[in-house]
Amino acid sequence: MGSSLQDQLLKAGLVDSQKARQTRAEKRKQGRQQHGVAADADRLAAQQALAEKAERDRELNRRRQEEARRKALAAEITELVRAHRIPREGGDRPYNFTDGRLVKRVYVTEAQQRQLANGQLAIVRQGDGYELVSADVAERIRAREGASLVLLNPAKTRDEEDEAYAEYKVPDDLIW
Repeated sequence: MGSSLQDQLLKAGLVDSQKARQTRAEKRKQGRQQHGVAADADRLAAQQALAEKAERDRELNRRRQEEARRKALAAEITELVRAHRIPREGGDRPYNFTDGRLVKRVYVTEAQQRQLANGQLAIVRQGDGYELVSADVAERIRAREGASLVLLNPAKTRDEEDEAYAEYKVPDDLIW
């Protein structure tokens, strides 16, 4: 009961001993090859897993760097606004502007209202509120992140205002 088919064939005289050894050798060779193929497949799978992990790590690192850059930029803009903000104390005139689709209002002085209209001052979003800054600081903020800049009117010069009414001559003897 315990003898193998090969032993039974040898006893029956259907196969000689050299043929049996050759068959055993081929069988061992096939086993090693299959084991080698399986090991190669495992090795390839491990290399592919390492490559995928490295790619995930690179992507995660890139996201972290982007988030750190974004936070540094926000901190830089906050410092820029804090250092160059123009105080609005004593402002009794409402100045309406749009922030996205919302109409917002800040109270400014008469001089600040003129400067906002002429493009000398700008309104930037700072946290939940709004601050006034000069036009050059607003341009620096726009260069870093345009979303913080809410309002910057184009700068008007006295000549541009005069050109609009160039066709209408004002008499010299007009007294106001």
